[in-house]
Formats: sequence, structure tokens, C-alpha cells
Amino acid sequence: MKVEKEKRNVFQLAVQRRRRLRAKMHSLIEGATRAADLESSESVMDNLMGLLRVHVKRGVNLAVRDVRSSDPYVVVKMGNQRLKTRIVKKDVNPEWNDDLTLSITDPDIPVSLTVYDHDTFSKDDKMGDSEFEVRSFIEALKTYTNLEEIPSGTVLSRLKPDTDNCLVDESAIYVNNEGKIIQDLFLRLRNVECGEVEIQLQWIHYPGSKTF
Repeated sequence: MKVEKEKRNVFQLAVQRRRRLRAKMHSLIEGATRAADLESSESVMDNLMGLLRVHVKRGVNLAVRDVRSSDPYVVVKMGNQRLKTRIVKKDVNPEWNDDLTLSITDPDIPVSLTVYDHDTFSKDDKMGDSEFEVRSFIEALKTYTNLEEIPSGTVLSRLKPDTDNCLVDESAIYVNNEGKIIQDLFLRLRNVECGEVEIQLQWIHYPGSKTF
């Protein structure tokens, strides 16, 4: 009996040591993750140029991924940033009208846009992807700083569709009736049989960000 009791005590001590070691490892991992997140956040703030509001308007003639329709949503990615719209049920011509805001630190990083079909019991199906650059938009912001002197509706720049971009039609960068610089883009979806997505870009100046 005494031997069995000693064995149980040794076993319990070993279990307790493993639990303490596991807890310590979790603490170290969480601490390292928090430190990395903090460092990443500080790096973003140091290099922040401003915020880009991506207004995801609608999809047109999207692919069917369910029996007769799809439940589409859009994922927008730039570097490590990942944002998504709401899901629109049973509609291949959805209107999302969702605002997604990206932090811009490097205007040469492209923005990717991917449409998915939401499924409840299986992996979401991909419905095509697209990409756009923000360099031209930011160059217009740098060039035209006195917007009070520019009439609303004035087109500042135009981007034409070509083999290097996903534009369906010419994209205009212009001043709207609120005195803000706007860019409208109609994007063709790749790697899918059909589909287009319409978005609009607007710049948000952030206090303390890098000035142009």
C-alpha cells in the first residue's frame, strides 16, 4: 500500500510539473505574440500615410455556385490586412454598399479583392478575384492639394483598361460635390467564368499620419 501511495504521489507531481511547464509556455507564446503585434502596430503608425476607404458597391453577373444562385461576399486584402463585406443571400447581382478601411503605409502594395460564396456546411467557394493599385490615386492626392479651388466634378486623372490591370471601363479620379477626391473602379473578376465588382475609393486623412 505504501509503495502504491508513493507511486501515485510521484505521478501527481509529474502531472503538476507538466501543467506548470505548459502554462509557462503558453504565457511565453502569448507574450511574444503581444510584443510582435505591438511592434507591428507601432511600425504601421510610424509609416502611416493615411486611410483608404474602399466602398464595395455591388457585383454584376457573378458566377452561380449553389443550385441556382450564390450567397456572395467580398474579401479585400492588402499586405497583412484582411477585411470582408456582409453576405448577400441568393443573389448573383448583389448590392453590398459596405465601407472597408485600409491603413496605407506603402502605396506600391496592390489591393486584392476576392469574391466567395458562403456555405454553411462546407468550405466557401471562390467566385473569382481581382486586383487594383492605389499609386495613381495617391499621386492625385499629392498633386491636387487645394481642392477648394477645384470645381466639383473636375476629373483629375483617368486610368484606361489594359492587360496590366483588371479594369472593365475607364476609371476616373475626380473631385465630388463634397470637395473630396474619389475614384470609381469597375473590376473584372479573374479565374472564373463571369463576374464584375464595382467599388469606389476615398481618402481619409488621419491625424499624425505622414503628410504628402
